[in-house]
Order: sequence, then structure tokens, then C-alpha cells
Amino acid sequence: MEKEAKKEAFRKYLESSGVLDALTKVLVALYEQNDKPSSAIGFIQHRLGGPTLPEYEKLQAEMSDLQIKYKELLAEHQETCRELEELRNSQSVAASKEMIDKESPMDEL
Repeated sequence: MEKEAKKEAFRKYLESSGVLDALTKVLVALYEQNDKPSSAIGFIQHRLGGPTLPEYEKLQAEMSDLQIKYKELLAEHQETCRELEELRNSQSVAASKEMIDKESPMDEL
């Protein structure tokens, strides 16, 4: 009995969220096709707004390329930050040394 109640609740959920209507429309459109597509799944995915398999593969390749580029740029950024920190430290040391050198002649007087 509980199983039937769960099924009914799920069916109501699908109906209220518009899933049943969307699937019905897509299946009717597939049924009404004079020339049936070679891939029914591809047809359904495309009609529901998803990418086709070639589009999906292209997006996957693009994402992979972008991840590689991101890692390269991140490494370059980290190296630039390290170099900047080194420059700041060397300037700080140079400024400190300059201050010490300026103060030394006064100490002698």
C-alpha cells in the first residue's frame, strides 16, 4: 500500500512540475515525424533543450581546453605574485639599508 502511495505522489509531482506535459509533447512530436530520426534519444534531448551529441562533445573539448588554459594562467599568476613579493622584499631591504647608512654618519658626530 505504501509503495502505491509513493508512486501516486511521484506521479502528481511529475504532473505538477510540468514534466509529464513536456515529455508527452516531445513523444508526440517524435511520433508525428514522417522520417524518424536515427537517434530517438538525440531527438528527445534536442527537443527538451539539451545539446546534441556533437554539440556536447564540442562543449566537453572546449571545457577541457579552458581548464588547461586556466591552470596555465593560475601558475603564471602565482609566479608573478612570487616575483612581486621578492621585489617588495628587496626594496624593503634596500630602504632599510639606506636608512641605516644615513643614520651612521650622524652617530659618528
